[in-house]
Amino acid sequence: MTLVAGVDEAGRGPLAGPVIAAAVILPSTHELEGLNDSKRLTPRRRERLAVMIREQAVAWALGRAEVAEIDRLNILQASLLAMRRALDGLTLLPAEVRVDGNQCPGWQVPAQTIVGGDALEPAISAASILAKVSRDGEMVALAERYPGYGFERHKGYPAASHLQALQQLGVTPEHRRSYAPVRRILEQANGFAGV
Repeated sequence: MTLVAGVDEAGRGPLAGPVIAAAVILPSTHELEGLNDSKRLTPRRRERLAVMIREQAVAWALGRAEVAEIDRLNILQASLLAMRRALDGLTLLPAEVRVDGNQCPGWQVPAQTIVGGDALEPAISAASILAKVSRDGEMVALAERYPGYGFERHKGYPAASHLQALQQLGVTPEHRRSYAPVRRILEQANGFAGV
């Protein structure tokens, strides 16, 4: 059996929290019905599939890049770093890596990019689901540490309620300072508005 790892990330667009990637090697005869782009699945379906993926995968691993790394590197490079960390965490070396999108993380085996791969390639779909379920869980936990921001609902994305909370409550250590809405609020707080 040729081992193929699917790789995807969750959390490029949010204003807060880490970016989390997953790498998954599925068996050639898996019994995972309904694999798809994680964003097209209900939270409940994602949770159920995540359990099944972890049980049935030949190997799987998560990787992450923290807020400070996102701000230092930029979100693309931080996403690629999280993907490499996920691949490094695999207990088996795949013969090939298939990555959602159009950028390869650069690793020790040949890689192929597939735009929309999270809806087309089962191993990428599985990675998409594991990454999103993991990140969503972390954002729910952050909501308990930082009440009032609504992280449990919008998961850090720039929803109107999130932007309003930022204006009223200020910026947390979990917010990405390099992102324009967060940077503007910091500048206003420091008296640099309009500069």
